[in-house]
Amino acid sequence: MSISPISATLSHADRLAVMDAIATIKQKLPFLIDLSAEERKALPKMGDKSRAFVSKAMEVAIQNPDFLPRSFDVEEMRKDVQLAEALYPIVVALSQLQELLDDTTLAVGSEAMAAALQVYSYAKVSGQGAGLEGLVEEMGQRFARKPRKKPSSAASTEPKVG
Repeated sequence: MSISPISATLSHADRLAVMDAIATIKQKLPFLIDLSAEERKALPKMGDKSRAFVSKAMEVAIQNPDFLPRSFDVEEMRKDVQLAEALYPIVVALSQLQELLDDTTLAVGSEAMAAALQVYSYAKVSGQGAGLEGLVEEMGQRFARKPRKKPSSAASTEPKVG
């Protein structure tokens, strides 16, 4: 599988326009919330398979409100179902856009990293005496390995050989 190289720019004006469009989306959806991981895990989920179930339950609630407790708010359920359905195509579109952004960022970052590795390699070989030693050393910090921690003597059960 070959990936076509990306040769593009994003002007400052276009970047600002995209950020403004994102701000507009947030403004038009003022009810958006931010759940913690624990809250997200605790909630019952309505996926694709559950959409029909929720729709049928909505119809049952509308047509047969007598068996529901008085505290059950059918109108609030209707609003929730309608909002979930209205948000669904937006979620799909934004998910597709997110995937395109992720893939493009990955590919262009890979291209930039490959080019940087070439520069580093050439600078190491050809940069001697050109005043690049300090920069090459700084760039080399990217590849520096942290020293491995020695296992503690209490944790080691092997006898030391003298």
